[in-house]
Amino acid sequence: MDMTLEVIPLPVSDIDRARDFYRDKVGFHVDIDQEVMPGMRIVQLTPPGSGCSIALGDSIWEMTPGPTPAPGSYRGLQLCVADIKAAHAELTARGLEVSDPVEYAPADGATFMYFTDPDGNGWAVQEYRRRATEPLHKVLGDLAGA
Repeated sequence: MDMTLEVIPLPVSDIDRARDFYRDKVGFHVDIDQEVMPGMRIVQLTPPGSGCSIALGDSIWEMTPGPTPAPGSYRGLQLCVADIKAAHAELTARGLEVSDPVEYAPADGATFMYFTDPDGNGWAVQEYRRRATEPLHKVLGDLAGA
């Protein structure tokens, strides 16, 4: 059985503010912004080139068993880019407050920068230069065909 991770619900205090932040500052595409059933609004946003989205909603946590996470309680969400300097330039030009890139080691995959959303959910952006020539969807497609 194949399974794909495609949507991550994200706890936020203000859906419109979060939608605008991820769309305007981070560059995510708004896939859905609607009331999907009476009393349940969903905003789904996808990073360019990603197969996984984030979902913001006012009733989304009622659908999942367990405790409701507090807005801003997520840490360690991660995006990958092929060129971190170019990504830093684009994100800062959009007005995002993002840290300068930090190279922890010279190996591919060891350079990161960080930002938080308006609620404090913490994100890392990892440079993975290999993705410039080997996009993840291609690598996974090749593996599936093998």
